[in-house]
Amino acid sequence: METLTMNMVQTTGFAIIVLLIGMLVRKKVRFFTKYCIPAPVIGGLIFSIVTTILRSANILEFDFDTTLQSFFQIMYFCTIGFAASFKMLKVGGSKVVKFLVIASIFALLQDVLAVGLADTVGIEPLLALMTASPALTGGMGTSAAVAPSVEALGYSAATTVAVTAATFGILCGSVMGGPVATRLIERHDLFRKFQTRTTKEDSFDLSILEDKKKFLSSKTICSGMFVILLCMGIGAYVTNGINSVVGNFVDGVSFPAYLGAMLIACIFRNVTDHSTVFGELPKEEMDALGDAARNVFLGIALMSLELWELVNLAIPMLILLLLQVVLAYIFANFICFPLMGRDYDAAMISCGLIGFGMGSTSNAIANMDAVSAKYAYSKTPYFVVPIVGA
Repeated sequence: METLTMNMVQTTGFAIIVLLIGMLVRKKVRFFTKYCIPAPVIGGLIFSIVTTILRSANILEFDFDTTLQSFFQIMYFCTIGFAASFKMLKVGGSKVVKFLVIASIFALLQDVLAVGLADTVGIEPLLALMTASPALTGGMGTSAAVAPSVEALGYSAATTVAVTAATFGILCGSVMGGPVATRLIERHDLFRKFQTRTTKEDSFDLSILEDKKKFLSSKTICSGMFVILLCMGIGAYVTNGINSVVGNFVDGVSFPAYLGAMLIACIFRNVTDHSTVFGELPKEEMDALGDAARNVFLGIALMSLELWELVNLAIPMLILLLLQVVLAYIFANFICFPLMGRDYDAAMISCGLIGFGMGSTSNAIANMDAVSAKYAYSKTPYFVVPIVGA
């Protein structure tokens, strides 16, 4: 069997081809746009299926140098850190904080469920963990970023399991959200109560969540890139320091490489929110750079999936993922909905929880858009869910 070897530059270039194929297929096939399936996932899975067939036929296999995957991964999560604004949490008030706690508990329960049943279904606990919050609440980016740490511990199938679980979660989160909200609204007659309610609606300023279109100059793009790279550089030392300190108490601990960059970016964002010393952050430019980095890093990660690793894990994975679906349904209906107030907004927020708790914030918004189109728009869920999702 022939082996096609690519260095890190060739690998990155090839990932762009895979990404462009995913974009084209996503544009042509409505199913993928309806369920918010990212282009890197589409192109990467198509290519992975092709490589699996070629390998099984003993024709060709690929050997990729994924060095730059780590760079783009750290860049993407660094830009996520810049989105963590405590000022926005404060503006959101008690509902945002309450929902943040609820969503965090849900993520923890996902992990407890997977690891707790690992032995029962016949799968290693760390592989079971890849079907839980890293893939579901974390989404495609987090699953592809956390899995290499598990692979380093000797579980070669970790990335394949995590990415497959994340894809499953995106589909289920998109399918489940609307029906759950509809059931709650109809069962408790929430739409009529929403129409006749006399209480003052929460006065959230949605403008802080809007994408502000402006002319992008080379100066602001460079400024954004320089700030990101600076945080990535400092963050590398922070990650090493955290690993060293925690390693004194837990042998073999290894936090993902992006952790330090994300923490430094978070600190930088919150300092600039309350000070003009560093000027205004070029947020739109940094978001655009983060989107580009995410697509490249996911493209590299997904095109190098080894789907044949799933042969012996398919049944245990399916059982765990179906149980995660049951957990999401129960949690949204009987925990999130009552705690968020048992009203129309609570039903919408529960719908959003399923969206990003099983997939991504984009899925959450898509779910709420579908419910809003059927019943009515309400400002509160559109403020609370995106902030907590981020």
